[in-house]
Amino acid sequence: MKSQTISDLQKELALQPPKKLQEICVRLAKYKNENKELLTYLLFDSNDEATFIESVKAETDQYFVEMNRSNLYLAKKSLRKILRNITKLCRYSGKKETEIELIYYFCMKLRESGIPYKNSPVLVNLYVNQVKKIEKAISKLHEDLRFDYAPLLAQLAN
Repeated sequence: MKSQTISDLQKELALQPPKKLQEICVRLAKYKNENKELLTYLLFDSNDEATFIESVKAETDQYFVEMNRSNLYLAKKSLRKILRNITKLCRYSGKKETEIELIYYFCMKLRESGIPYKNSPVLVNLYVNQVKKIEKAISKLHEDLRFDYAPLLAQLAN
Protein backbone atom coordinates (compact mmCIF):
# COMPACT_ATOMS: atom_id res chain seq x y z
CA MET A 1 0.00 0.00 0.00
CA LYS A 2 1.37 3.37 -1.01
CA SER A 3 0.88 6.16 1.52
CA GLN A 4 -0.61 9.48 0.47
CA THR A 5 1.08 12.85 0.69
CA ILE A 6 0.61 15.07 3.73
CA SER A 7 -1.48 17.59 1.76
CA ASP A 8 -3.80 14.79 0.55
CA LEU A 9 -4.18 13.56 4.13
CA GLN A 10 -4.93 17.09 5.35
CA LYS A 11 -7.63 17.56 2.71
CA GLU A 12 -9.22 14.23 3.57
CA LEU A 13 -9.09 14.92 7.31
CA ALA A 14 -10.80 18.29 6.76
CA LEU A 15 -13.76 16.43 5.24
CA GLN A 16 -14.19 14.05 8.19
CA PRO A 17 -16.71 14.67 11.01
CA PRO A 18 -15.28 15.25 14.53
CA LYS A 19 -16.37 11.83 15.81
CA LYS A 20 -14.54 10.10 12.95
CA LEU A 21 -11.40 12.21 13.64
CA GLN A 22 -11.50 11.13 17.26
CA GLU A 23 -11.69 7.47 16.22
CA ILE A 24 -8.77 7.93 13.82
CA CYS A 25 -6.61 9.54 16.54
CA VAL A 26 -7.35 6.80 19.06
CA ARG A 27 -6.62 4.12 16.48
CA LEU A 28 -3.31 5.78 15.57
CA ALA A 29 -2.35 5.95 19.25
CA LYS A 30 -2.98 2.23 19.67
CA TYR A 31 -0.44 1.14 17.07
CA LYS A 32 2.72 2.95 18.01
CA ASN A 33 3.96 4.26 21.34
CA GLU A 34 5.47 7.38 19.72
CA ASN A 35 2.05 8.27 18.30
CA LYS A 36 0.56 7.96 21.77
CA GLU A 37 3.34 10.10 23.26
CA LEU A 38 2.88 12.77 20.58
CA LEU A 39 -0.88 12.79 21.13
CA THR A 40 -0.29 13.12 24.88
CA TYR A 41 1.99 16.09 24.28
CA LEU A 42 -0.47 17.76 21.90
CA LEU A 43 -3.47 17.29 24.19
CA PHE A 44 -1.96 17.86 27.62
CA ASP A 45 1.47 19.51 27.46
CA SER A 46 1.50 21.82 24.44
CA ASN A 47 -0.51 24.49 26.24
CA ASP A 48 2.09 24.87 29.01
CA GLU A 49 5.57 24.58 27.49
CA ALA A 50 7.35 25.58 30.71
CA THR A 51 5.80 22.69 32.63
CA PHE A 52 6.68 20.34 29.78
CA ILE A 53 10.31 21.48 29.88
CA GLU A 54 10.45 21.02 33.65
CA SER A 55 9.01 17.50 33.40
CA VAL A 56 11.59 16.55 30.75
CA LYS A 57 14.36 18.00 32.93
CA ALA A 58 13.12 15.94 35.89
CA GLU A 59 13.06 12.84 33.69
CA THR A 60 16.61 13.62 32.53
CA ASP A 61 17.73 14.00 36.14
CA GLN A 62 16.29 10.58 36.90
CA TYR A 63 18.15 9.05 33.95
CA PHE A 64 21.42 10.59 35.17
CA VAL A 65 20.83 9.19 38.66
CA GLU A 66 20.15 5.70 37.30
CA MET A 67 23.08 5.83 34.85
CA ASN A 68 25.60 3.01 35.00
CA ARG A 69 28.95 4.71 35.58
CA SER A 70 31.02 1.59 36.19
CA ASN A 71 32.91 2.17 32.96
CA LEU A 72 32.97 4.72 30.17
CA TYR A 73 31.39 2.39 27.61
CA LEU A 74 28.24 1.86 29.69
CA ALA A 75 28.06 5.57 30.54
CA LYS A 76 28.27 6.37 26.82
CA LYS A 77 25.37 4.02 26.06
CA SER A 78 23.30 5.64 28.82
CA LEU A 79 24.12 9.14 27.58
CA ARG A 80 23.04 8.22 24.05
CA LYS A 81 19.76 6.85 25.44
CA ILE A 82 19.12 10.09 27.33
CA LEU A 83 19.93 12.12 24.24
CA ARG A 84 17.61 10.02 22.05
CA ASN A 85 14.78 10.68 24.51
CA ILE A 86 15.48 14.43 24.59
CA THR A 87 15.66 14.61 20.79
CA LYS A 88 12.34 12.78 20.48
CA LEU A 89 10.65 15.12 22.93
CA CYS A 90 12.10 18.16 21.15
CA ARG A 91 10.54 16.90 17.92
CA TYR A 92 7.15 16.67 19.65
CA SER A 93 7.40 20.29 20.73
CA GLY A 94 8.77 21.65 17.47
CA LYS A 95 9.86 24.86 19.21
CA LYS A 96 13.48 25.94 18.93
CA GLU A 97 13.42 27.50 22.40
CA THR A 98 12.45 24.16 23.94
CA GLU A 99 15.15 22.38 21.96
CA ILE A 100 17.78 24.86 23.14
CA GLU A 101 16.69 24.59 26.78
CA LEU A 102 16.66 20.79 26.83
CA ILE A 103 19.93 20.23 24.98
CA TYR A 104 21.62 22.90 27.09
CA TYR A 105 20.34 21.13 30.21
CA PHE A 106 21.71 17.82 28.94
CA CYS A 107 25.12 19.35 28.27
CA MET A 108 25.25 20.95 31.71
CA LYS A 109 24.22 17.69 33.39
CA LEU A 110 26.94 15.88 31.46
CA ARG A 111 29.53 18.40 32.63
CA GLU A 112 28.31 18.18 36.25
CA SER A 113 27.99 14.39 36.27
CA GLY A 114 31.64 13.70 36.94
CA ILE A 115 31.88 11.38 33.95
CA PRO A 116 35.33 11.82 32.40
CA TYR A 117 33.81 12.53 28.99
CA LYS A 118 36.89 14.46 27.87
CA ASN A 119 38.85 11.19 27.96
CA SER A 120 36.64 9.66 25.28
CA PRO A 121 36.74 11.05 21.73
CA VAL A 122 33.24 9.69 21.12
CA LEU A 123 31.79 11.56 24.11
CA VAL A 124 33.69 14.72 23.22
CA ASN A 125 32.19 14.53 19.72
CA LEU A 126 28.74 13.91 21.21
CA TYR A 127 29.10 17.01 23.38
CA VAL A 128 30.46 19.16 20.54
CA ASN A 129 27.64 18.06 18.24
CA GLN A 130 25.06 19.07 20.85
CA VAL A 131 26.69 22.49 21.17
CA LYS A 132 26.55 22.81 17.36
CA LYS A 133 22.89 21.83 17.45
CA ILE A 134 22.23 24.60 19.99
CA GLU A 135 24.13 27.10 17.81
CA LYS A 136 22.06 26.12 14.80
CA ALA A 137 18.79 26.44 16.74
CA ILE A 138 19.81 29.85 18.11
CA SER A 139 20.65 31.08 14.62
CA LYS A 140 17.03 30.39 13.57
CA LEU A 141 15.57 32.51 16.38
CA HIS A 142 14.59 36.17 16.39
CA GLU A 143 17.45 38.58 17.16
CA ASP A 144 16.17 39.40 20.65
CA LEU A 145 15.98 35.73 21.58
CA ARG A 146 19.43 35.12 20.10
CA PHE A 147 20.79 37.73 22.46
CA ASP A 148 19.05 36.03 25.41
CA TYR A 149 20.50 32.60 24.58
CA ALA A 150 24.04 33.77 23.76
CA PRO A 151 25.25 33.51 27.42
CA LEU A 152 24.10 29.87 27.55
CA LEU A 153 26.21 29.07 24.54
CA ALA A 154 29.18 30.87 26.06
CA GLN A 155 28.87 28.73 29.22
CA LEU A 156 29.03 25.55 27.16
CA ALA A 157 32.07 26.70 25.22
CA ASN A 158 34.15 27.01 28.42
